[in-house]
Amino acid sequence: MKRVVVALLALLLFFAPGVKAQIIDETPLDGLYRDEGVVNTDPIPLPSIRKADVMWSKRVWREVDFRQKMNQLFYFPIEPQQNWKSFITVVLDAMKEGEITAYDISPTDELLVPVSYNEIIGRQTDTIHKVMRRPYPPYDEYDTTIYTEFDPTKIMRLRIKEDWYFDKQRSQMLFRIQALCPVMVKERNGEEVTEPLFWISYPEARKVLAKSLAFNPGNSAMRLSYDEVFIKRLFDSYIYKEQNVFDRRISQYATGLDAMLESERIQNEMFDFEQFLWEY
Repeated sequence: MKRVVVALLALLLFFAPGVKAQIIDETPLDGLYRDEGVVNTDPIPLPSIRKADVMWSKRVWREVDFRQKMNQLFYFPIEPQQNWKSFITVVLDAMKEGEITAYDISPTDELLVPVSYNEIIGRQTDTIHKVMRRPYPPYDEYDTTIYTEFDPTKIMRLRIKEDWYFDKQRSQMLFRIQALCPVMVKERNGEEVTEPLFWISYPEARKVLAKSLAFNPGNSAMRLSYDEVFIKRLFDSYIYKEQNVFDRRISQYATGLDAMLESERIQNEMFDFEQFLWEY
């Protein structure tokens, strides 16, 4: 009788609401400790902005090349591992889950028309019909179809739209990143061609980026999030456009070395504006 009562109590405790069975993780330890990743990290707080305190502002567009040594933390790893994903994998996964909204490319780079994840993937899936010739006799021709699927490893650049402003209340030159645009690099007729895919709102994406780990080359114990990489400016970039009356890019009126010097001139102009406010 006692055994029956004990068995019934055990069953009641097992199926009681709020009682969960303990799941034992039998995966082997691969590291100094079990790293669950940055799961509950919030985005870095940003200073508040009052319109009355913004005495000067300028909008610029930058481009980050993942092939540069300092920017390789955006491109790698190719295959996700140990809570560590590449930047584009993080963004695409968040878009697939509905955590980030993508916007179609527009001439003004504004976030106007939402575009779905499936539509973006579908645009990069090409079907080409070609007439081929057999390399052996009788060398007859035949029709073939070549399928080109979406390859995220070809996304090697990132465009950043940001606003720089001088806050007279804090007496500081500050910035706010507004949007990000992944750019695919393709080869056509032996030349490198860039193709922007979509824009995402950076303020909206911060919650996802703050929970996603990036590689820290200096210390693996202090993992960085992609949000920290952007806020702390841990990347190299160049300005390819500033807000102007013609709404044109630098490449539309300068090329080669002149374009590089123009990009540096815009950067130095913003730096000098802050320096010239003070008298020593």
